[in-house]
Amino acid sequence: MEKIALSFLFCGFLCLVAQLILDNTKLSPGHITSIFVVLGAFLDIFNIYDIIVEYVGGGAMVPITSFGHQLIHGGLQHAHSAGVLGLIMGMFDLTASGISAAIIFSFFLTLIFKPKN
Repeated sequence: MEKIALSFLFCGFLCLVAQLILDNTKLSPGHITSIFVVLGAFLDIFNIYDIIVEYVGGGAMVPITSFGHQLIHGGLQHAHSAGVLGLIMGMFDLTASGISAAIIFSFFLTLIFKPKN
């Protein structure tokens, strides 16, 4: 099976799991997002997420679980060279573009749309 199909199935499976959790529990979308970030970080600690990325391809880097993966991956990578300070710097090294994009897009969207009361 092609990696593009596996990427699609992986992302779809994560969405299915999230939807089932949302429909069958009282957890909010914020709770579910946080759980998926922690799950991605947990899988990266044991190098399982790297295996998933290798097998599935770039589609594994799209869902929210990859954010947890990148936080831990970057932190551990820099911790070997610079210690505790490298751990903190490395966490933001791989995720800086995503965090910056979220801040910039949310700023411009607040200029366009008005919040409801």
